[in-house]
Amino acid sequence: MAKGKGKAKQIKGKLKETAGDATGNKRMEAEGRAEKVSGKVQESAEKARKNLGGR
Repeated sequence: MAKGKGKAKQIKGKLKETAGDATGNKRMEAEGRAEKVSGKVQESAEKARKNLGGR
């Protein structure tokens, strides 16, 4: 389930980053990039947990 949440966070971050770029809002753009990275980390952590036999 966390993998899905991580992917959703990445998509939301990409949308936010694109909206920030389109409007010239650098803060929103940066928040979007940060959210994308957070989603990737969350997804990777879930993959690692699965590979180690965790839930």
